[in-house]
Amino acid sequence: MSNDTFTSWENLVKKQLKTDDINAVLRKENLEGIDVKPFYTDVQQPLVNLPKIEESTHLVAKYHESLEEDVFAFLLNENVENLEQKTIFVNNVDLAGHISPKEEVQYFSLIDVFDEKNATVNDQLVKELLAKQFKRNICIDIALHQNSGASISQQLGIALAKAKELTEIYGTEILEKLIFKLAVGGNYFFEMAKIRAFKILFNQLSKEFNLNLTPYIFAETSLRNKSVSDSENNLIRSTLELAAAMIGGADAVYSNNYQIGNSTDNSEEISFKQQIVLAYESIINVFEDASNGSYYVEDITKQIAEKSWTYFVETEENGGYLELLKQGNIQKDIFDHAIEEQKWVEEGKIKLIGVNLYPKLEVKKSVEELYNNTEIKPVRWAEMFE
Repeated sequence: MSNDTFTSWENLVKKQLKTDDINAVLRKENLEGIDVKPFYTDVQQPLVNLPKIEESTHLVAKYHESLEEDVFAFLLNENVENLEQKTIFVNNVDLAGHISPKEEVQYFSLIDVFDEKNATVNDQLVKELLAKQFKRNICIDIALHQNSGASISQQLGIALAKAKELTEIYGTEILEKLIFKLAVGGNYFFEMAKIRAFKILFNQLSKEFNLNLTPYIFAETSLRNKSVSDSENNLIRSTLELAAAMIGGADAVYSNNYQIGNSTDNSEEISFKQQIVLAYESIINVFEDASNGSYYVEDITKQIAEKSWTYFVETEENGGYLELLKQGNIQKDIFDHAIEEQKWVEEGKIKLIGVNLYPKLEVKKSVEELYNNTEIKPVRWAEMFE
């Protein structure tokens, strides 16, 4: 944008907004500590194209017999015979123990090997999973942290710290066996940038061990911003979350049921078909890094990466993830951010249509009832009103 064009645009906006300081009117606060400008005219040092591992993002459905013919990737909780040529994400410890993969079947483990409550790694489980002929054996779950109210920089810093813990126990070769499970929240562009930033961060971590790796990212819709009432709004929110995940470059996406606490076959089918509409109507699952070059997304990607790396380094300097879990520091960090978010919901700064906006429901539970500063505990914002 030339200076003349920019000045003309700025003067027009000043006139429309009846202000001489458009920055004060247009700049929006956020709890992530990210500086967001009202407008962008360029980006310094553009990022390289950030690759993903899968050529097209896997659209993952909870297994149902009726889907066998048309769906290529399933989330599996129990054994199903003859799923050749399918990609399988195993979500059950007992099932993982009984699976003997055939070569043509791609298996991934989504079983968390960290015990957050006891601040330990399940060593026996790790060894059993590593012995399996899976494409990716070990899951690092930070969906738990997002659903518990962790900030984006905390989520990504913790993901790196958990990966570092595993390398210290099992060696650097484990980095190529990891799958990262993220929950994608409702802040559309921030969540897009979160996935992109994590690619930069994990690659940087791998370079510390003389590797050059891309993380495998399994992204699911968040539960944090969903409500029991007005489930149709949940559907709209999760559609945007899936879009952010695909555009950000996730390797696999999964829709949690949009009907909270009232799952039906019909709601499961609709939840999965959100992905189908996005992939087949918008074709956003095939691009490697669709938001590359967007000034806004590039800028916040860099900021998120920097803040997350700082959190990771501080975690390592203070003893690592498990040590800080034992001390209660991680839980307290997440708790502090979670209650700030909840206060924004209570005050209406974060708007949930049908919960605190149109209609505004009565507050029924306090922050103290919902949260515990000694536990990483998933809490939905809407629980305050339910």
